[in-house]
Amino acid sequence: MKLNPKAPAPQAPIGGPRHVAIIMDGNGRWATQRGRPRLFGHHSGAKRVREIVEACPDTGVEYLTIFAFSTENWKRTQVEVAGLMSLFRRYISKETRSLSEFGVRVRFIGDRVRLDDKLTKLMNDLEAATAHNTRVHLTIALNYGGRDEVARATQRLAMDVASGQLDPLKVDEETLPRYLDTYVLPDPDLVIRTSGEARISNFLLWQSAYAEYEFIDTLWPDFTKEEFHTLCAAYGGRDRRFGAVKT
Repeated sequence: MKLNPKAPAPQAPIGGPRHVAIIMDGNGRWATQRGRPRLFGHHSGAKRVREIVEACPDTGVEYLTIFAFSTENWKRTQVEVAGLMSLFRRYISKETRSLSEFGVRVRFIGDRVRLDDKLTKLMNDLEAATAHNTRVHLTIALNYGGRDEVARATQRLAMDVASGQLDPLKVDEETLPRYLDTYVLPDPDLVIRTSGEARISNFLLWQSAYAEYEFIDTLWPDFTKEEFHTLCAAYGGRDRRFGAVKT
């Protein structure tokens, strides 16, 4: 990854999103349109992540969360799943140094139990190597599903209740988030889904309760930093009342 901290900076939007989450959809269709195998699209999509990470500081975005692989994606062909796992391993191995040098802190969310030992070690090592960085907080959702996350969080909460560490009568909507994978992150302000699909696909269900959504037709490998900046700027013009009435 060749991230350039000296690249020309567009003006950050006033009131823009602090945390943007992206459902990176359309890699397979992008490849099919070009007569190439689906994995070719995934490789191109991985390269697109570089440009968007680089654009975050100039756009005013401190936190970027990307949906890399869902708990439902195991239903894809064995060839595609194996190719994706290989891509994740190569991406992490190749990008660790550049991400750290650019000031990116990387975290992974999702259930790691089903992932192979080599991949989980690479994930752990990348988190450790970038733990001191603060310029961009990049969270990668890998083997992640919103319902699965809430179920795992509820299990941990129930164990604390059973052990006497938590009073069940004091459990409220502020309690469960402390058990979620994202407990150290602010909730997303803006969720973007590429490829023209208008659904959230089990992504950050709890955290996105008050997020703004943008469903765009652009396929992920074609998504540019200029389009990213435009969507962030548009967010700054939205009237966000969080259930209240404007006086």
